[in-house]
Amino acid sequence: MTSTQITLPAPGRSLRAKLKRRPFTHHNRLAALVILLNLACIPVVDASSMVLANFALAVLIRQQYVINLLFRLATSVPKHWPLRIRWTAGKVYHFGGLHVGAAVCATAWFPFTAPSLALTWLILALLVAMIVLALPSLRARHHDWFERAHRFGGWTVLALFALHSAMAASSPSLWVLAVVVFSVALPWLRLCRVPVQIVRPSRHVALVWFDYGVTPFAGSSTSVSRSPLLEWHSFANVPTPGRTGFRLTISRAGDWTGSLIDDLPTHVWVKGIPTAGVGNIDKLFGKVVWVATGSGIGPCLPHLLSGDTPSLLVWSTRNPRATYGDALVDEILGVQPDAIIWDTDADGKPDLIALTYQAYVQSGAEAVICISNKKTTWHVVEELETRGIPAFGAIWDS
Repeated sequence: MTSTQITLPAPGRSLRAKLKRRPFTHHNRLAALVILLNLACIPVVDASSMVLANFALAVLIRQQYVINLLFRLATSVPKHWPLRIRWTAGKVYHFGGLHVGAAVCATAWFPFTAPSLALTWLILALLVAMIVLALPSLRARHHDWFERAHRFGGWTVLALFALHSAMAASSPSLWVLAVVVFSVALPWLRLCRVPVQIVRPSRHVALVWFDYGVTPFAGSSTSVSRSPLLEWHSFANVPTPGRTGFRLTISRAGDWTGSLIDDLPTHVWVKGIPTAGVGNIDKLFGKVVWVATGSGIGPCLPHLLSGDTPSLLVWSTRNPRATYGDALVDEILGVQPDAIIWDTDADGKPDLIALTYQAYVQSGAEAVICISNKKTTWHVVEELETRGIPAFGAIWDS
């Protein structure tokens, strides 16, 4: 790439550009669609059937095999198809909007099903509590409460709903409920405690190596825990071409990650299967710009190493060699010699939008994928999309 400075254009002012900003995300659009469909069903469908349909959708859309299928279908769109179609397909990771819309609608319908009034209101109270704790502001401040309420509250609702269906003598309900229960149980059937090797290049970062018979695909994540009934954290898998197993890049970002980095445990718990994430959508484009800040390099790394989709890396981080180690930085430069690595200790924080736009234009990329914290990711995605550039990044909906 040349060093010619490229001027960042102003955001678009059209209605289409404005719809690229919150609250008009694909996630919210899907939630609204589910709610509208439920409203349309009010005159023609009974409450019990709607509760069952919404409840099943809310659970199954979060099932790991279903998620992987959704990504497989979305990323099967050929690269020669129009960019706008591929841009839309790349938003597949907003499927959580279906979960939210269905969960809200199931709760709204539930008071109108009542073989046992007391049981109905008990289930309703649990559902409302789960929804309240899932509100973004509460979930961010009390994530442990949110996670445990969803786990233990969800299991309790399943049991009570089974009793509710049995009292209603509804065979179809019991069959659908059996599928839902199996879906919830399936990841736990693969629960296991596995050995890990941890390299700590600094007190800020741990590189955690796994080799227990699973070599995940690039763009997937693994759920990890030290207390499997209480707390789980999902991290992007970094498989290395030609080597079994994988690693996770974990940075200090709270009590759990800080404890792991300090304690260096020899074993952790994993469950379920490697599950597709936002990075998978690079398959839809001829070339992408990966934008990472800090340990966001972890989810980018498997794609850089595999080289399946041509790419250019923009990585903003504090003193990369001191923080992540020479080995990791050299590994990145080995496959991305033109990578733009911005040392925030030496040069301060960059204008990430301008830096990314310049990389996008000069590299001839079709899309940008940003892996960073919530504030930065949303800022990068929205600012680029309002300028007509396909941009993608996690939405923190789970």
